[in-house]
Amino acid sequence: MNNAGTLFGWAFGDAAREDDGKYVEELQREALDNARQTAEAKGLTVEAGSEVFTILNAHETLVEMDTAPDSLVVRATVHLEGPGASKLHAEGPMNG
Repeated sequence: MNNAGTLFGWAFGDAAREDDGKYVEELQREALDNARQTAEAKGLTVEAGSEVFTILNAHETLVEMDTAPDSLVVRATVHLEGPGASKLHAEGPMNG
């Protein structure tokens, strides 16, 4: 990785379907697409293969669930490439 920039992408789903692998994969794709769109809006690209997914539910306290549309949250953390990427570090639930 040339740059140390990171960004989050998010997807929200139905916690009752957390054990449905295909459903969770769809949410992961949605979260990654969100991260790519945010990166593109900032003039950056997502480093291929850098995505790491985290699945959170209402029983975990890593994210404020009161603001989520449902109680299953998928977060994609990605590395960024491009001018100024090393200055961007996603440290919370909102990008940039």
